[in-house]
Amino acid sequence: MKFLDLASRTAGLLGVERQSISHQEKLVSAAGGVTGILLVFVVSRHILGDGPGLMVAASMGASAVLLFAVPHGALSQPWPVLGGHLVSAAIGVTCARWIPDPLLAAPLAVGLAIGAMHYLRCVHPPGGATALIAVIGGPAVQQLGYGFLATPVLLNVVTLILAATAFNSLFPWRRYPASLARLPGDAPPSAPVAYGPITHEDFVYALSELDSFIDVSEEDLVRIYQLATRHARAAQPGPR
Repeated sequence: MKFLDLASRTAGLLGVERQSISHQEKLVSAAGGVTGILLVFVVSRHILGDGPGLMVAASMGASAVLLFAVPHGALSQPWPVLGGHLVSAAIGVTCARWIPDPLLAAPLAVGLAIGAMHYLRCVHPPGGATALIAVIGGPAVQQLGYGFLATPVLLNVVTLILAATAFNSLFPWRRYPASLARLPGDAPPSAPVAYGPITHEDFVYALSELDSFIDVSEEDLVRIYQLATRHARAAQPGPR
């Protein structure tokens, strides 16, 4: 019993994911990654040949994880993917041009890209890799200047978004972009409804029914629910 408690605490400390996802969903995510990156490579090589386009495919690999493993997540939607990569590429090129020392230019590019993505509401973690590539990608990348944004970055991003849209549409329980569809059984927006207490078992059941990776912990969901219900009670008229 002590061993199980220790293992559970260790898993929580390390952030080990506890959501239950079916083997089918995991295999679909993997197949989507293969499809998306294959198309990125084929299109990039056909239009640009071997060169910077294939280098940027490295940051597209990180994007593919989000688009195919977490297709409904906020960081995976088209604007974060498109805006995140493009603004990060622009900042990376600018830093590479005006700061000759990569030891300063590289971390500054990533940090500024993070800040810009926050303000533009397009936070997309792989954008940091794109900013970094713009700085340390070598002469082939630096010679492109701001053309780096169009080819290969924009070309690869559009290819990946289109691939994710087409691939995820093949599976009814997936939604990409998230605005295109609701999950089966989702109720349309209606008047506010008062909900009763929700237990741990309720959360476990809901997560298992979604059968998809949710980029938020169960503890965060409980905390959000507590804050929402507390706010709702405080907003109600009458004695409390």
